Amino acid sequence: MRRPDAGALFQLAWDVGGVVPPALVRGALVLGADVAWARRGGGVRQLERNLDRVAPGQSPRELRRVSHRAMRSYMRYYAEAFTLRRASREQLVARVRFVDDGGLIGVRDAGGSAVAALSHMGNWDLAGAWAGVALMPVLSVAERLKPDRLFREFLEFRESVGMRILALGDDGVFPELIRTAERGGTLVCLLADRDLTARGIEVELAGRTARVAAGPAALAVASGAPLFPVSIRYERLRGARRRVARTPWGIVVTIHEEVEIDRSLPRKQQVAVATQGWVTTLGRAIAAHPWDWHMLQKVFVEDLDADRYAQTRQEAGE
Repeated sequence: MRRPDAGALFQLAWDVGGVVPPALVRGALVLGADVAWARRGGGVRQLERNLDRVAPGQSPRELRRVSHRAMRSYMRYYAEAFTLRRASREQLVARVRFVDDGGLIGVRDAGGSAVAALSHMGNWDLAGAWAGVALMPVLSVAERLKPDRLFREFLEFRESVGMRILALGDDGVFPELIRTAERGGTLVCLLADRDLTARGIEVELAGRTARVAAGPAALAVASGAPLFPVSIRYERLRGARRRVARTPWGIVVTIHEEVEIDRSLPRKQQVAVATQGWVTTLGRAIAAHPWDWHMLQKVFVEDLDADRYAQTRQEAGE
């Protein structure tokens, strides 16, 4: 039997999400999360390995409970994505609680740009849509998914909610990021807790060696823009805020303290040290709310194929 086209399935989901009640979409995705969790496919098993490392000391029963909650959180992201285009400005604002512990508002008010290092926590697309209407313009980079139709659907979706998106791997992406950061007035958001290239950096995450993307730190070093770790987690909505948001769930977007960059170090070392800085901060945020970390892929070096990883390091000149 021919496998269904992923792009077509996502297009159908967005079409359906645009007309059926959001509660029905949420219910269907909760059921999908429960089924996927119960089947214990490779993604769920990898999720549990990751969760066991970032929040150690759990019993097998506790780990299963957290992974179940994490799968529901992950599917909640998709339920919101499929209905996000319908959200009004007032609904977006009500769905997000903003905590600026790092001083991003001051950077914005001074006309500057900032680099945000994000992990796959909560709903980064909702955060980006909210930022575009309530904070400052957003520029991000998206993985070029396969098939291409799937990538185009996600690209159209993200641009439809106000984000400007560049495709990872296209020519001139990093120079354009530098130009944008240097011009000021933009929040450059980069999901970086999983390395998608051969240029990643080894860091310590929860006491284990992981490989993450160099992009946020490299951009901050090259452009001079401040680098902020940003965590996103879900919270239950109640009362007036829930009535305005028209959903039982909102997110908390926290701008953590700026990562200091030691300009006296060689540039490569600046990037490595700054990368460890944002990873350490987000590692603590993930450990506090592990069920909102949607990481079903391999990020810890011990999970990677040893031969392929050695080749990757060789190609990167490490």
